[in-house]
Amino acid sequence: MAKMSKIKKLTGSFRYTQWDPCLIISQIIAMQFIMYLTLCILIAIMQDLTVIGAYLLWLLVGRTKLCLDFSCWMYNAAPPTTFSWWVLNIACTAITCVAGEFLCLRTELQAIPLSNIGAKVDL
Repeated sequence: MAKMSKIKKLTGSFRYTQWDPCLIISQIIAMQFIMYLTLCILIAIMQDLTVIGAYLLWLLVGRTKLCLDFSCWMYNAAPPTTFSWWVLNIACTAITCVAGEFLCLRTELQAIPLSNIGAKVDL
């Protein structure tokens, strides 16, 4: 019998059993903070990936008309599982496509040098 009371003293309850509104409110605030922090980190990472993707479109593709085609294929590596997956991929595709088109358009609209037009060519 003495052994049973000793075990009972050593084992405590895992959770605090009284209702504590300050604890509940602080837990809610902590959960909200962690969720928004995770979302901000995810958005920052995806923004960096879209900028890198747009730069690669400019370097490798180099044509404004092809940017949409290549940016859509860039984000279809994983199967669609949730609504957030679709929203994130559509946003990243749109940002990559617009930024890539902007970079390619800047290159395509550069002035073409016309200094040799009047020169005669010896065939």
